[in-house]
Amino acid sequence: QVQLVESGGGLVQPGGSLRLSCAASGSVRSINAMAWYRQAPGKPRELVAGITSGGTTNYADSVKGRFTISRDNARITAYLQMSSLKPEDTAVYYCHAMLPDLKWYWGQGTQVTVSS
Repeated sequence: QVQLVESGGGLVQPGGSLRLSCAASGSVRSINAMAWYRQAPGKPRELVAGITSGGTTNYADSVKGRFTISRDNARITAYLQMSSLKPEDTAVYYCHAMLPDLKWYWGQGTQVTVSS
């Protein structure tokens, strides 16, 4: 059974930083594309950042220059480094990954709260 497990969320003050991790477990030996989404209360889930198997990245305009997505293929893990956090970044952040079976999987989500 495949699982994506996010970690690294928490409470941070405006201007602070957090690093989220998404680790794949189960019968997983590699991951194709990976992405981070977020969903704030009362809002639809939105794409934050994505990274292909070749390392090409893309970002939502709202996070460009502040967030960095990366991956460690040996650890089958993706990361989202978030800096200069703003209150509007508050949301549940979800990992989304395509595995070699070409199916997309979701993690359970991790809460990020930016507040003073």
